[in-house]
Amino acid sequence: MKADRLLAVLLLLQTRGTVPASELAERLDVSVRTVYRDIEALSAAGVPVYAERGRYGGIALLPGYRTDVTGLTADEARALFVFTAADAHAALGLDAALGSALRKVMAALPAPHRPAAEQTSRRVLVDPARWMSGPRAAVDVAELHDAVLADVRLRLRYRHSGQEEPREYTVDPYGLVVKAGVWYLVADLDGDPRLFRADRIHTAEPADDPVRRRAGAELADVWEALRAGVERRPSAVRLRVRVHRPRLELFRRLNAGALTGEPRPDEPRPGERPGEWLLAELAVSEVAWARSLLAFGPTVEVLDPPEARTLLAEVAAEVVGLYGGEGAAGHRGP
Repeated sequence: MKADRLLAVLLLLQTRGTVPASELAERLDVSVRTVYRDIEALSAAGVPVYAERGRYGGIALLPGYRTDVTGLTADEARALFVFTAADAHAALGLDAALGSALRKVMAALPAPHRPAAEQTSRRVLVDPARWMSGPRAAVDVAELHDAVLADVRLRLRYRHSGQEEPREYTVDPYGLVVKAGVWYLVADLDGDPRLFRADRIHTAEPADDPVRRRAGAELADVWEALRAGVERRPSAVRLRVRVHRPRLELFRRLNAGALTGEPRPDEPRPGERPGEWLLAELAVSEVAWARSLLAFGPTVEVLDPPEARTLLAEVAAEVVGLYGGEGAAGHRGP
């Protein structure tokens, strides 16, 4: 609708200042000619809007002009009050600011929309943390957030997984991402995109040099490329396993990232009922990954490759020796 588009133009100009007509057209999915017609309509309605020509020109409002019109629909108002668990805002030091901002938004909403928005805030909660993820090391994301907003290069002392001592890097940050409760710094290292887990960053100090981001690259685009790269990481080993049906749901949930397809019924062995056991294939990085399947006990059997079966037999023998040997039986204290 034209009225919605005019309001969108007005709010964009209030937020961004001078905006090129081509950018407005792209954001609103209309032609540049339509944008100029909308500007004429706003001007005729008394909005002090004007166009500047030239290389750095665009559409702008007269300095100091503001409007209190929110233009929010009932669904848009409800969307603002779908609460995410406060951990992310608290980590950034913004939990108090979030509460204050939402109170102001509630006060500015049209009266008919307020009950639905308030009810949504009490009835819907989004918690991004995984079940039983365990306690995580405290991370000063607020300090890292301030460093990212400074738009300068960062000098990091970062400890990689499996290493005891941190290494030093100078990076060009794009921003912060929280995924499943874990914070990451997204940055370029020597022009290549990298992920740095925030809980492994020992220090992050702003450098004197301005940030050197790749032209046209935005945080969302860089994150998407990095995320896709992690998910497409090649797996060198394929494990073929049998799964007892009562444990299938848990097996599927814990190994969703490694499953190559939907488990299918296996031919029953003597004494088994048809459909009682299923075959599944897991794509993993190394044979040693199969150790994690010991947690399922006799309800998951690795069939291939043979070296995985040998490894699990050795580990199982060690466990039996630890708990079933004479030495273990005679152990009564620390």
